[in-house]
Amino acid sequence: MEATGTDEVDKLKTKFISAWNNMKYSWVLKTKTYFSRNSPVLLLGKCYHFKYEDENKLLPARSGCTIEDHIIAGNVEEFRKDFTSRIWLTYREEFPQIEGSTLTTDCGWGCTLRTGQMLLAQGLILHFLGRAWTWPDALNIENSDFESWTSNTVKKFTASFEASLSEERELKTPTISLKETIGRYSDDHEMRNEIYHRKIISWFGDSPLALFGLHQLIEYGKKSGKKAGDWYGPAVVAHILRKAVEEARHPDLQGITIYVAQDCTVYSSDVIDKQCASMASDHADDKAVIILVPVRLGGERTNTDYLDFVKGILSLEYCVGIIGGKPKQSYYFAGFQDDSLIYMDPHYCQSFVDVSIKDFPLETFHCPSPKKMSFRKMDPSCTIGFYCRNVQDFKRASEEITKMKLRWSDLSGVTSRC
Repeated sequence: MEATGTDEVDKLKTKFISAWNNMKYSWVLKTKTYFSRNSPVLLLGKCYHFKYEDENKLLPARSGCTIEDHIIAGNVEEFRKDFTSRIWLTYREEFPQIEGSTLTTDCGWGCTLRTGQMLLAQGLILHFLGRAWTWPDALNIENSDFESWTSNTVKKFTASFEASLSEERELKTPTISLKETIGRYSDDHEMRNEIYHRKIISWFGDSPLALFGLHQLIEYGKKSGKKAGDWYGPAVVAHILRKAVEEARHPDLQGITIYVAQDCTVYSSDVIDKQCASMASDHADDKAVIILVPVRLGGERTNTDYLDFVKGILSLEYCVGIIGGKPKQSYYFAGFQDDSLIYMDPHYCQSFVDVSIKDFPLETFHCPSPKKMSFRKMDPSCTIGFYCRNVQDFKRASEEITKMKLRWSDLSGVTSRC
């Protein structure tokens, strides 16, 4: 009888912690983010110029935008659709227990693994769908910015705690079903894109079998001395992602590999060797490669002289983002406006989604609310990612990055090996 009482206390404690995580990690989307209409916005190699809603003309470009060939004359909605189409991986709760621990949530410790997942997901989006792809339902997701986070969070906390006490769980019905989505597509190409969209997300599911899910990443992290509940740095995550892709046996993933730079140096011959590694007998093409470069942009704090360098990186069409953030708080940086970085935040606790079911909901894997942070607040430790489809693509990217690095070094007077 006493043991039963102890078990009930433990269950209640677990439920309370779960409800507390809901409150603690649910407010981050509720703060508004403001964008200037007088400055270009860069998002993973695309440049947007916002125009006034009541005028049919574009605002003049500022000299700070150096990629005129890639400019897209668009409005806020086009930027929102592009941003929301990126895959968003956040804290989750109530997923299958992580082996070797009692953890069923990564709240409070898994943020860098999540930002690493987001970077890899963007690389896979480029590989299978291309940079021009956007999710047709991106603008149908409710934008949390228009709610008051205080009242909404309290309601969520209360509902979660009450459900915990009664051992009930709110069931969310997906508002966008696969059948409805596929039915809207007019050709096989669009249908293929949606199938790959779902397949990529499923690879990041929070279950032991998901190829790039949290459970698998933690297993690969054990060789680096990490375990569930530890904090992971950007460099460690880079090597975990490399191992995860190398070990993936899915036939769709045999044409892509990951290279991690050594001491902030990318050795071209090593990258090309990985791209030309023996493939299946019926595949003669080069492998695509995601290049991960762990760097440190300063000492205790980020050196502001690197600002233009980071902007240049995020302006490249080959860039798949940056695993970075603030001290002890990881963000996925995907763009910038002026001296502020645009990012997706993993510090938002959401319920487990079973991606093994045919019609799993997609909404919680896409973020409707871009956030901005001053470059000065950026932690100096980060990992930069690039995607190259083949050897020729890698050579072109190398030339562009080298030119950009030399131009930046001349302007800043800072010497860098990366």
